[in-house]
Amino acid sequence: MRSEHTQGKDAAARPATNRVIACRGGRDLALETRPIPVPGPGEMLLRVRVSGLCGTDLFKLETGAVTAGMVLGHEIVGDVTALGAGMDRFRLGQRVAVPHHVSCGQCAYCRRGSETMCRTFKENLLEPGGFADFALVRPRAAALAARAVPDGIPDEAAVFMEPAACVLRGVNRSALGTEGVAVVQGAGSMGLLHILVIRAVRPGVRIVAVDPMAERCRLAERLGAGAGTPPGEATARAVRDLSGGLGADAVFDTVGGPALLRAALDLTREGGTVVLFAHAPAGARADFDLNQLFKYERRVLGAYSAGVPEQEEIFAAISDGRLDPSPLVSHRFPLEDGPRGMELLRQRGGLKILLYPTRELSKELI
Repeated sequence: MRSEHTQGKDAAARPATNRVIACRGGRDLALETRPIPVPGPGEMLLRVRVSGLCGTDLFKLETGAVTAGMVLGHEIVGDVTALGAGMDRFRLGQRVAVPHHVSCGQCAYCRRGSETMCRTFKENLLEPGGFADFALVRPRAAALAARAVPDGIPDEAAVFMEPAACVLRGVNRSALGTEGVAVVQGAGSMGLLHILVIRAVRPGVRIVAVDPMAERCRLAERLGAGAGTPPGEATARAVRDLSGGLGADAVFDTVGGPALLRAALDLTREGGTVVLFAHAPAGARADFDLNQLFKYERRVLGAYSAGVPEQEEIFAAISDGRLDPSPLVSHRFPLEDGPRGMELLRQRGGLKILLYPTRELSKELI
């Protein structure tokens, strides 16, 4: 049951219904109208200011991992518009960034450093999801992972907290030190985000970005890569030049697939690491010389999501200005144009695509 004193004038100003982008089956998405969730004990309601389209959202649509009625979206910044009983971490009107997954902190996975494998972590703590005008934040996320956005930090930077934390987890797990060379395969939005995160947390590391599109290679260099190259010999030459012939300390694959893994192994130095940060095609199998790992003590590891520690570290980097991912934003759409944004993402027609409140809500708030 909600507490009346938590609602205030903001609740009276809220519309009667919530507009969401819902899955209809297959790739189909459509605007729907639903009741606005009411926060219970420990919960809070956000009016979503901005939400980011993620490659994982697209992957779920493409692979049939969604059910009819599901609302995707997990990268959000919103204004607190109602508080449930006992939720005193935030106040009405406060701007908040919050992820959708939070581990339990107590199970065997959590105790052994595998928080993102925690069974509780899989639960979506945003109702109905981020692609909505209003989203309810469940108690565990509200208590442990939501963060007030400081004045002066734009929404378009704060909304990257969740995806940038996922990148950071891979960087930390790679054992990349304070110097050396990193290679980022793919200069799409997540590849470019890797460049920005590495520059923020490992400023002494030199970076080679690899992409077949010359325009994206140039963008990677403007964002801090020491070299942007097409795949093949040009990449190998750049790595040799920047590393003094040693090879890359870490290669981050943001594209996926066996061919990229083989190329990554060829670029790493002895004792280096390959981090897989992308879905491979269904049924893909790795095929490489095992002695590349055994004899030269290389490592291959996966990095899929992020826990609260990575989110805290990234939020600090965004808050103090070391990390500003907002230059990656290429398109902005009102919520009702979400299907258009998803199609653009599918066609690789942009970098980071953001959704804003529906035109109708924007009119109602004036």
